[in-house]
Amino acid sequence: MAKTTPLIVHPVTALDPRSTQALHVQVYERLRMAVLSGLLKGGARLPSTRALANELRVSRTPVLAAYEQLAAEGYVESRVGAGTRVVAEMPEHLLNAGPAGVTAHVRQARDEKRAIAARGNVMAREKFGPELRIGQRSWRTAFRVAVPALEEFPFEIWSRLVSRHLRRPRQEILDYHGAAGLERLRRAIAAHLSVSRGIRCSSDQILIVAGAQSGIDLSARVLLDPGDTALVENPGHLGIYGALRGAGVKIASVAIDREGFAISGRSNFGRNARVAFVTPSNQFPLAVTMSLPRRLALLDWAQSNGAWIVEDDYDSEFRFSGRPIEALRALDRGDRVLYIGSFSKVLYPGLRLGYMVVPADLVDAFAAARRFIDVHPPLLPQAALTDFIEEGHFGRHLRRMRMIYAERAQALSEAFDRHLSGALSIAQPQAGMHTVAWITGKLSDRSVSEAAAREGVEARPLSVYSLGRSKPGLVLGFGNVMPREITEGARKLARALDRIRHH
Repeated sequence: MAKTTPLIVHPVTALDPRSTQALHVQVYERLRMAVLSGLLKGGARLPSTRALANELRVSRTPVLAAYEQLAAEGYVESRVGAGTRVVAEMPEHLLNAGPAGVTAHVRQARDEKRAIAARGNVMAREKFGPELRIGQRSWRTAFRVAVPALEEFPFEIWSRLVSRHLRRPRQEILDYHGAAGLERLRRAIAAHLSVSRGIRCSSDQILIVAGAQSGIDLSARVLLDPGDTALVENPGHLGIYGALRGAGVKIASVAIDREGFAISGRSNFGRNARVAFVTPSNQFPLAVTMSLPRRLALLDWAQSNGAWIVEDDYDSEFRFSGRPIEALRALDRGDRVLYIGSFSKVLYPGLRLGYMVVPADLVDAFAAARRFIDVHPPLLPQAALTDFIEEGHFGRHLRRMRMIYAERAQALSEAFDRHLSGALSIAQPQAGMHTVAWITGKLSDRSVSEAAAREGVEARPLSVYSLGRSKPGLVLGFGNVMPREITEGARKLARALDRIRHH
């Protein structure tokens, strides 16, 4: 009599029809773990798909899909007339990797000191963005920084523009594209900049990037070598600090005073630096504007030293009275300024679209470097944004938001005068969506920030943005909160200060 191999007792006894996992995934996962844990030995024969489907009271389709996936990944093999069996030989570490074994391997990997690059270690230690949102409860939390009035964005118009391109997509948004981004969008941005920022440039000098941070990182990659020195504002933008440190660049800090970047008149100022990173229109985080003499001095420094200036035109669109201050790039006669703009705060942060204006002779280098990072940003939102600008929605949105932010800036000043006079000193914001409140007395800004978080208020300590010691202050955003919420936030902050003083 021929020797036969009986069917094994398989581990899939029932499926959960209420699970969010598809039926074929449930079958696959249970059989896979049975193999990895050793419950199903090498050479063990599995039931036929029909037999297992009948037992589980499902159609053969999910069972077939599970078997095909297991075969594709090398756990089982199927032969005509011989059925489906667990492969005879598997790597030892897989055969012993049951639930306990998997946990042990993970624990061992976590405890080992496994090497990564110095760049990776440096960037892992940097704090930026979500890590600073102490006690955040929602996007409407007072006083979150760098968040626009999301409820005011015309999402109905935006949805219509996106749907238009989805219904009849052009090849330009379906296929790979040049690293610089959509030509129509670059032309629209060039036209906007010539009117609003006084910048004369061709669309060929514009690169579409994934927000201002992407432009900052790209500038560090292309303009600086490890060991080079860059000038940065102090206090300043954590995204700039992190990008430079991650690139192995030495940071030389320059203080910020009432006129902005405190460039010295000394002939040896910044002589060894190759790049200066600045936010001249509305400095982050101190919300001051760089004066014209300082701008001209910085341009002279770059020209004299063969250096570059990276201008992050932070919140330039939102000046509450008069026209926005002329961009540094617009004053540049030596073509030493690289300009970065973003739609993240003008429209909404999740859009992740921004742009750079670079000197003509640097375009090829920046585009080449860009290709190796992420090829190009998504093309569908670029196409919708182009229409948004060309059809006039962008200009109308900007004008409306200037009025809204001016109203909220006024509400912030009045609320602080009413509830925090004598405890915090705040200047009336003239632009943008944030300001600084200086702490009177001897309290540290970190302790006040932590106390505010316990009251449900986000008030970032200024010291987080400082290289070295700084005067204690709180960085406060007002763009994402309505006037009545600003007033309530001021009351909560006053309550936090009272508690910490009487503790």
